Amino acid sequence: HAARLAKLRIHQIQFSQLRERRGQRCRKHPKHLLGGHRQGGQRSVSGGLEDRRRRGHGVLICETHHGFVCANAGVDLSNAPGEDTAVLLPLDCDASAQALRESLEARGSEQLGIVVTDTFGRPWREGLVDMAIGSAGLDPIVDQRGGRDMAGRELQVTAMAIVDQLAAGAGILMVKDSGIPAVFVEGVVPAKASTGNTRDVLRNPAEDLFR
Repeated sequence: HAARLAKLRIHQIQFSQLRERRGQRCRKHPKHLLGGHRQGGQRSVSGGLEDRRRRGHGVLICETHHGFVCANAGVDLSNAPGEDTAVLLPLDCDASAQALRESLEARGSEQLGIVVTDTFGRPWREGLVDMAIGSAGLDPIVDQRGGRDMAGRELQVTAMAIVDQLAAGAGILMVKDSGIPAVFVEGVVPAKASTGNTRDVLRNPAEDLFR
């Protein structure tokens, strides 16, 4: 049912964009896909420029051309369509979310907000969490600064990344071996006129204390 595809897991979009890479080395480790032309600390991954920031414990920590800092530049072997195939991130995750939203609404779905997700590790914490890598039809950040808490104090820094919250909640249901590609979330009001996207949740490097 089209209306139940309010959230699409990353692998579904990856396949539709043919963002795959095949080779015998895929069986060994996704980091072997990070080959090709190198410029300083950067390597080309299927046409996208990746900035390699750290290496250790069997992974490369890279910044993708989208601005995501993640393990192995987002190259994934989980649920790939073949033993010698790895799956890459979409070239433009927000555009993928917008295209899906328009397609579903053209087929008669009610107004939708779309969040495209992938699993990410987190600094200083164990375990993976689904995070938003693309979105459409939602304000990615709900800015509550200037409002008041229960005690009447003015909120100074509270700006909630609603797209990441939705991604993490839906990820509980989309277990790797479940075959569940999407989760329909009720109670979230889409923002039809929103021009925001997931790039809005990426911190400006000049303001990032951890780089």
